[in-house]
Amino acid sequence: MNKSSHSISLNNKNSARTIDIVNRGLSRRYKAERRFRFYGLSAILLSLIFLSFLFISIISKGYPAFQKTFVKLDIFYDPDVLRQDALSTADYSALVKASLRSMFPDVSSRSDKRNLYRLVSSGAAFQLRAIVLSDPDVIGQTQSVWVPADDDLDMLLKGHSDRSAAESDRRLNDKQLSWVETLESAHRIERRLNRTFFTAGDSREPELAGVWGAAVGSFLTLLITLSLSFPIGVAAAIYLEEFAPKNRWTDLIEVNINNLAAVPSIVFGLLGLAVFLNFFGLPRSAPLVGGLVLTLMTLPTIIIASRASLQSVPPSIREAALGVGASKMQMVAHHVLPLALPGMLTGTIIGMARALGESAPLLMIGMVAFIVDIPHGFTDPATVLPVQIYLWADSPERAFVELTSAATIVLLAFLIAMNATAVILRKRFERRW
Repeated sequence: MNKSSHSISLNNKNSARTIDIVNRGLSRRYKAERRFRFYGLSAILLSLIFLSFLFISIISKGYPAFQKTFVKLDIFYDPDVLRQDALSTADYSALVKASLRSMFPDVSSRSDKRNLYRLVSSGAAFQLRAIVLSDPDVIGQTQSVWVPADDDLDMLLKGHSDRSAAESDRRLNDKQLSWVETLESAHRIERRLNRTFFTAGDSREPELAGVWGAAVGSFLTLLITLSLSFPIGVAAAIYLEEFAPKNRWTDLIEVNINNLAAVPSIVFGLLGLAVFLNFFGLPRSAPLVGGLVLTLMTLPTIIIASRASLQSVPPSIREAALGVGASKMQMVAHHVLPLALPGMLTGTIIGMARALGESAPLLMIGMVAFIVDIPHGFTDPATVLPVQIYLWADSPERAFVELTSAATIVLLAFLIAMNATAVILRKRFERRW
């Protein structure tokens, strides 16, 4: 009786010891799991903080560019300046200068007149020219016209220039400030929506520069890229995954495709410069060449994503199609490809989003050129949004800082829209089995 009681107590002690060891181990694992969750949540939170800081910085610098300062002038369309036989080449800037002189008759010296004229953008003359050409009957009349102000005045009114600073530290001198205050008191200065930013191409003057030319260039370039990369990439993926024999040659092709996906984008720019420009003689700085270069860059990404989508289709789908008498081509076209299409579209749009944000390969083929006109075709000179941002970021004027951030906002909006499209298409065509 004593021996059995002793053995039972020993077993109880051993089991208690084992439970204590297990509990201590569980406690350590639970603590490790809590630390891991904490580290993961901290990483996500830190990423969101940095991302928020990036977006806040870009938006805070860029949103003022969506507004522009205008000055109200009483323009007399002088018949002596606007001759009917030369309306397109008339000196419209003389009308702007005459209106400014009439508002400030005390300005007499040549230097003061030049400073007075600098309050108004050179684009005012083009605006008056468009008014006269659209309606020649205004000749001989006087009209109140809101014309764009110079970028220095725009920066002053947006708070980027301190009026109380020393004259040497300001872009506008004391006399110009007094004229601005006179215009403000007469309610002749106003900030409005900057339509030029959305409708014009590039310009040396910040107040006349717009993003529309670069947006059209990006659209034409991506249209060429999508038209070539999607069918070629999907066809290559289908052949390699469904029809190609498994041998050393296909293994070599697969290795090269995977390696090309990691090649720096500027290498594709060098390839485009050597082949498309120097060998084939295609036009420099054209969306056609840009699309060809970006096609080479995005093809590996699309092929890899398409092959992964094909591999995700269950083998039973193939076996069932072949079992009811379908040929291999019918099996792929009618059964496998529709199921793999969502993943293919997602990979394609992600590749296109990467192409939209690329600038290095396009710099190599000359799309860094200063392009004022809006491109109307695939062979017209053009630039793209990333290159336009690069050009404006390199400009010394303070107003181009706003334009750079505003163009970045437009580019981010395009990228977000493309990624949202990828998600919508995936949800729309996705099938579950």
